[in-house]
Amino acid sequence: MGSPPPLLTLAHLEKRYGAKKGPGTLALQDMLLEVGAHDFVSLLGPSGCGKSTALKMIAGLLPPTAGRIDWPAGAPSADGTGFVFQEPTLMPWATVFDNVWLPLRLQGLARDAARGRIKAALAGVGLEDFAEAMPRELSGGMKMRVSIARALVTRPRLLLMDEPFGALDEITRGRLNDDTLALWGEHGFTAIFVTHSVFEAVYLSRRIVVMAARPGRVLAEISIDEPYPRSADFRHTARYGAWCAEVSEALSVAEAAHG
Repeated sequence: MGSPPPLLTLAHLEKRYGAKKGPGTLALQDMLLEVGAHDFVSLLGPSGCGKSTALKMIAGLLPPTAGRIDWPAGAPSADGTGFVFQEPTLMPWATVFDNVWLPLRLQGLARDAARGRIKAALAGVGLEDFAEAMPRELSGGMKMRVSIARALVTRPRLLLMDEPFGALDEITRGRLNDDTLALWGEHGFTAIFVTHSVFEAVYLSRRIVVMAARPGRVLAEISIDEPYPRSADFRHTARYGAWCAEVSEALSVAEAAHG
């Protein structure tokens, strides 16, 4: 028996902005990447290397200028892809419950019919007691948990995360890294995670794609050959330090290429 087909393949993907008014700006060039089912892939690189651009094209939020995205097993439906942005983007006038209900509401699912799924999603991120709270009453980490619950309430095959924890303190960030891995292990979705943090990428990922900018392109792909589940103890091992050193070296090469 051969290996199962990848969930998605980026085939020579390119994005150029402003091309209608001239040559434009080449944001992403000739990106090649395969992502398997239940994979956890991090895109790591300096600002302007096309990480977020690639994520938005995978989500269907941006069209590619050239190349294509292939879905060998069939493209997920709109509710089959969850997206967690850099900011929680919660509706300030709505409760936590109603913020999580939003994607199901857009699918036409009534509030009462969605109640069980919303409660389960909130329980999964540890916010079952905050369903009736307003966003202004939550900490930054709690708001991001609501955003994750909202992305997962549709039970997506693919979860795209665009630097979701970059603005949080290190303790909260570490806890949410653990929560993300727990949810990934429980629900079996595929995760593509954008980050600037070597330490975060090594802790979370099966594979790290290191990118350089101007134009954005893939310079290296590093497989993190460590078992799951991973705990906070992993961060204190010599193996973790060695992986971080290897990835940091690749990132230094990417930053030099960027310069």
